Amino acid sequence: MAAIPAQRESETYDCGAQGHATLPGSPLAPGSARALVRAAFTQWCDRGLIDPEESAQQADDAMAVVSELVTNAVVHAGTELEVDWRLEEGGAFVVEVRDQHPARAPRDSAGGEAPYDAPEHGRGLRLVATLAESWGVTYRTGTKTVWARLPAGGREEPDGPAPDHTLAAAEALAPQPQRPGADRDWLGRGALSFLAEASDLLAGQLDETLVTALTGQLIVPRLADWCAVWLEDEATLRGGDGGAPARVWHASESRIEELTRALEKDPPCPRDGMGVPPLEQSREWGRSGPEPYPWPGDALGPQGAHGTALAYRLIAGGRPLGTLVIGRCGLQRFPDEVTGLVEDLGRRVALAIGAARQYARQVTISAVLQRGLLPGAVAEIPGVSSALVYEPCDKGGPSGDFYDLFPAGDGRWCFAVGDVQGKGPEAAVVIGLARPWLRLLAREGYRVADVLDRLNQLLLDDATEAADAAARALVSVGGRPLVPGDGPQTRFLSLLYGELTPHDGGVRCTLASAGHPLPLLLRPDGEVRTAARPQTLLGVVEDETYTSETIELGPGDSLLCVTDGVTERRSGSRQFDDGDGLAQALSGCAGLSADLIAERIRRLVHDFGGGLPEDDLALLVLQAE
Repeated sequence: MAAIPAQRESETYDCGAQGHATLPGSPLAPGSARALVRAAFTQWCDRGLIDPEESAQQADDAMAVVSELVTNAVVHAGTELEVDWRLEEGGAFVVEVRDQHPARAPRDSAGGEAPYDAPEHGRGLRLVATLAESWGVTYRTGTKTVWARLPAGGREEPDGPAPDHTLAAAEALAPQPQRPGADRDWLGRGALSFLAEASDLLAGQLDETLVTALTGQLIVPRLADWCAVWLEDEATLRGGDGGAPARVWHASESRIEELTRALEKDPPCPRDGMGVPPLEQSREWGRSGPEPYPWPGDALGPQGAHGTALAYRLIAGGRPLGTLVIGRCGLQRFPDEVTGLVEDLGRRVALAIGAARQYARQVTISAVLQRGLLPGAVAEIPGVSSALVYEPCDKGGPSGDFYDLFPAGDGRWCFAVGDVQGKGPEAAVVIGLARPWLRLLAREGYRVADVLDRLNQLLLDDATEAADAAARALVSVGGRPLVPGDGPQTRFLSLLYGELTPHDGGVRCTLASAGHPLPLLLRPDGEVRTAARPQTLLGVVEDETYTSETIELGPGDSLLCVTDGVTERRSGSRQFDDGDGLAQALSGCAGLSADLIAERIRRLVHDFGGGLPEDDLALLVLQAE
């Protein structure tokens, strides 16, 4: 491997022809890196920096190289990654992938391992060496950088007819040439394209069942006559039960049922496992290289009485996720080219399964968080009808918007509509802090303004404690000072909070807005006015003093409370509330019930933008009866 090429002083790069990204060391990283580089090539084509037709092969090569470098870092370093890419003057493409595990060299198979003793890392860097004009590794204190440089227009194709995506083309990838002419065939582009396309196909899936289904379609009949995938989790391993295969494929569908029954009787298991607990067995058999598997001849009919089957462990991040078994009739052994190609494919399948499981865990956690952050039911208030619309834009994660409507005792009911800066876990922390404190302070009898005062101080105190804790953690593990971006960010909260007291002839409403879209009051005759004045966001200014206002809601009066997902809904350069758009929309709701007002505003907001909302949306209508 060569040293990283020094940049000449005469070389200059347009700031728009380079990019940088920091990615987590997870199975999601290769797909993210490919998407970023693909977007970069599209942008460069749009700007006229490269010719779309001449650069098509270079873009394909870049996608494969980036995928392999990031995958190698994920599998063998497991740390946070930094990816840099640039388009040099003259059209060459350079990518650099840095990890934080300098003690581990990038892994390759150039050492000459036998086909049946293939290491977990596969042959990804051989693909890089084939596609790149030059590549190498740079070690610095605490980091390792693997880089590759691709020539303008991509590499030259080998002489001869262009290979297609048939079994012969797939077998052209020879990780360690074992036969005459294998080098020439290995340089064929069919197998490289197959792997690149398989990576893109698998990386976009977030359901492990769909990943296994795609695996079978990729392998049968292209690489094998049949295949099966077993999926495992820790419960399966600890129980020692290999179980039934998750999916089974055969080139002839009539054989699938009988083959499945045969495979259920003989699930794959680690070698030499006598007396070793199942989980430890799996860890011992922790490589992805092929292992012999008993041939299920009776299930394949007379023509399938003899053949060869191999089992590949599916491992990501050092954790066993399952086993892939392939079989082909009439062979004494699989060609080395096929075993290497399936091993590389299996590595991608394992990363995709790991990513799908990680996503499923995140969705489950988010759903549990979401249920805990919102009230189980909206309180019914005597003399007041209410209607609520709540639509988080990200169905898989906690929303930044929240609401509440609850009894506070002594004939009082309180309501809140809030919006936290950001989304996900950070937003969940703030909502999990704010909502219980709102209820506690309200039930302790604090006035509306006092509740906001105390909640503001609580957010500031919590942010200070979190920053101090982060600073101590950084100093204890690395001895380095806290720099901007290391610690938790300031937690801002916009909140509309109010108290309702029903009485004869109407409802008294005391409310205050802290950095939140102002509530609108609709009279039965269509008149609309704001019902509060703007004040500072919560969690921003120390010792801020908030004030409240009181209005009377007579029969038929309606109070509309919304988040900025309503007011800032965009249509091109315009927003929904430009020119008092929300007030005009509400004026047209005169005479409608609370439910119909909420539904009309929701529909108008959706129709305004044309597409799906890009922000969380929440609105609450309170109407005096």
